[in-house]
Amino acid sequence: MNVNKKQWPLPTLYGLRARINTNPDFQRPAVWTTAQKQLLIDTILRGYDVPKLYWRRIQNSSPERYDVVDGQQRLRAVWSFYGGEFSLPKDADPISCMAIANCKYDDLPDELRIQLDTYSLDIIILDDTDDEEVREMFLRLQNGTSLKAQEKRNAYPGNMRDFIRTLTQHPIFKSVGFNNTRFDYDLVAAQLVCLELAGAPANIKSADLNKMYRQHKDFDANGTTAKSVRRTLDVLARVFPEKAPELARYNVISLYCVIAEIQRQYVLSSIEGQLHDWFIKFETNRLSSDLEEFSDESQADADLVAYREKTSHSTDAAESIRWRMEFLLRNLLERFPELPRKDNQREFTYVQKMAVFRRDEGVCQLKLRCDGVKLTWDAWHCDHIVPWSKGGQTTVANGQVTCPECNLSKGNNHTSTAT
Repeated sequence: MNVNKKQWPLPTLYGLRARINTNPDFQRPAVWTTAQKQLLIDTILRGYDVPKLYWRRIQNSSPERYDVVDGQQRLRAVWSFYGGEFSLPKDADPISCMAIANCKYDDLPDELRIQLDTYSLDIIILDDTDDEEVREMFLRLQNGTSLKAQEKRNAYPGNMRDFIRTLTQHPIFKSVGFNNTRFDYDLVAAQLVCLELAGAPANIKSADLNKMYRQHKDFDANGTTAKSVRRTLDVLARVFPEKAPELARYNVISLYCVIAEIQRQYVLSSIEGQLHDWFIKFETNRLSSDLEEFSDESQADADLVAYREKTSHSTDAAESIRWRMEFLLRNLLERFPELPRKDNQREFTYVQKMAVFRRDEGVCQLKLRCDGVKLTWDAWHCDHIVPWSKGGQTTVANGQVTCPECNLSKGNNHTSTAT
């Protein structure tokens, strides 16, 4: 990494704004209030020092372009003032007997406007640096500031961080009942991955997520865990195709655990179309119960009182998540008592495979990507005709020979009949 210091006046920075990226993917969004912006401009007009800004020069760009590593809030404030987007406070004290209260840039006295235009900010330009170095620099520069924990994790290097970022684009986040304020979608996505890695309710607090990001820098975005996360989110997106205010953060976590558990043990597809109405009714009844005024607390439903407690305090603790998951599961199974269980045996035995292979004479039965290719014993898949996830039994009668290409392209929505 090469470091060079530049001094650029404010009008130059304003003129370069189209070539300066204030929001590279490790940055937090703009969060400064108008009062904070006003204070910065007042500070500059009074000749006080402003901390250095750090930029990364984007290699091989012409004209030169930059990513802001540190200082985006200050830079945005300067641009906003030069663009006439806000004025100085109505109670701002004069400077050298010159009034500045309620002044926008064009309203400033000439002397102060010249003073502003000749003020230079110190810019540290980073050259020949890679993403990991830049993220490390960002974290060091933000140390001790008011960055939220997830904003810091968003700057971590590694595959886990990249995978979490892609999950925030999943359709389910268009339906949740909370906004993506300061990377809240990243936070929830990270918590869901942490739960999936644990395979059961677990602590998903800040320290746990930090550990996950560090220990899984080489996370496989196409591996088993990643596929399981996407599969469960796909179900949630189908169940909630439109925005649902009931999908608060703790409810998304609870429902994720419920869906993941149901998929492991039951044939979810048989009730998937009814899950939306089940949960909305559950939440409506629960919230109505919360609003009731009981003269005697003993009149309240003890379980609902406990549930309210679990959604109000320590919502990211393993005990709370487990309690909510089990409560919802019990409610769900009471609503759908005939929900069929999956066959506990998912994998075909060696003997079953041999019987299927001989019966089908080693010929692919699916014929989705082939014309019924003849296969060898070492290059075929023993496939469930009725998918296991939909209640298909692991029996010779429900097994068929397929080539790998046809089987991998089949998906759970395809059901064929072996001959």
